[in-house]
Amino acid sequence: MSEKIKAIKAAVPHTLPVFTGFTFLGIAYGILMNSKGYGAGWTFLFSFMAFAGSSQYVAITFLTSVFNPINALLMTLIVNARHIFYGISMLDKYRDTGKLKPYLIFGLCDETFSIVCSTKPPKDVDQKWFLFFITLLNHSYWVFGSTLGGLLGSMISFNTKGLDFALTALFIVIFVEQWKNQKNHKPAIIGVLCSVFCLVVFGQNNFIIPSMIAILIVLTISRKERLKESIQ
Repeated sequence: MSEKIKAIKAAVPHTLPVFTGFTFLGIAYGILMNSKGYGAGWTFLFSFMAFAGSSQYVAITFLTSVFNPINALLMTLIVNARHIFYGISMLDKYRDTGKLKPYLIFGLCDETFSIVCSTKPPKDVDQKWFLFFITLLNHSYWVFGSTLGGLLGSMISFNTKGLDFALTALFIVIFVEQWKNQKNHKPAIIGVLCSVFCLVVFGQNNFIIPSMIAILIVLTISRKERLKESIQ
């Protein structure tokens, strides 16, 4: 039990900024859900079982429009395609996590990825439990914030106009944090350039899928070139 206590004590300070961000973003999400007729109970279940902040914002549109499962599936895959790269980069770090691995995979959000990539546990702290509590705490913060928003939305009348901009703000903050924490800015630059190019070529309503495909291709080619250089 002592190793778990040490791990959670070491994890908490690293997750406090996420607590602040997730609380306010979650409240905005909960209020939006309530404004569409989904109470705090539904918001809690959705956040607890899905835990996909950006996709949950997008899903509000699917919940309030004509049911189109193919469109919902494709959009969810597009929005969360970045998790493919997250998962690949976590292969070594999650290798020896045993029974904790399924939950670590499930809970690997943008903020958790940023923390575990840039932070190492103290020498006397078990890494697998350190990773687990970072993931668990961030998950709990999102569930708490969104449920609180659902409750507030049911008790107080809000003007929800502009609240959906929280999703855009979320991505901007994530991008800035990743830029600050990573020395190699090439992937970020590739992502921006590919997105801008596809926006110009395909237009505002059709650029997301081509952008993701272009980013995947360019990053794959870039990785192969780096491997060849390292071998030589």
